[in-house]
Amino acid sequence: MIRIAIANQKGGVGKTTTAINLATALAASGWKVLLLDLDPQGNASTGLGIRHDQRTLSSYDLLTGDATVEEAAIASRVPRLDVVAATVDLSGAEIELVDYEARTERLNMALSGAPTGRWDVCLIDCPPSLGLLTINALVAAPSLLVPLQCEFFALEGLSQLLQTVERVRERFNPDISIFGVVLTMYDKRNNLSGQVAEDVRAVLGKLVFKTVIPRNVRLSEAPSHGLPALIYDYRCPGSEAYMALARETIARLPKKARAA
Repeated sequence: MIRIAIANQKGGVGKTTTAINLATALAASGWKVLLLDLDPQGNASTGLGIRHDQRTLSSYDLLTGDATVEEAAIASRVPRLDVVAATVDLSGAEIELVDYEARTERLNMALSGAPTGRWDVCLIDCPPSLGLLTINALVAAPSLLVPLQCEFFALEGLSQLLQTVERVRERFNPDISIFGVVLTMYDKRNNLSGQVAEDVRAVLGKLVFKTVIPRNVRLSEAPSHGLPALIYDYRCPGSEAYMALARETIARLPKKARAA
């Protein structure tokens, strides 16, 4: 099972929106997908229609060792897409995990126990911080997908994230690399969006996906209905962009990645 962490310590960059809709698009393309919600806010879980009374086992239980990933996974409304939901218990996990042995390896150990062939790919939606939860995700996943808002301050956040990735590579996970950077909230009417996009591509080159996610009201509305935008309105520009992003993502994945 391929593991991809979706992370950016800056909030409001479209990270959870990307996690929900990329997972849905991959599932629609025939991939068996596991979306692991590691954000205490649980927005990815809510955005996929997972009710709070369904979250008897969550990503918190994976980290503490009280549940296996197979036990915690919940089938979503989207065929071939399962979710390990998040609860508010994760809020205290940063402190609780300090006392655990191999505290940065907890998620990696949990995902290593996933049954072979159950899922092709696991997307991990990280919280908007660089704490122990995100570190667990970066240790568990050799690939990092970075949503980057097309605004000036996003560039500063990217620099900090790249530094963190380098530290994780040195101390915990020598195999981690950036899978790709996806530009989000792009407004073609705004010159700054175009300038930020140019600057990011000049620095990171082919790491930046060709697909750009536009500002789109349907992407914002969909979570309130517990649906991915691709189901809420599959013809909107945001949905079309995420389908294009899924095609690019699949092209970057190993050809033999699919489970039998």
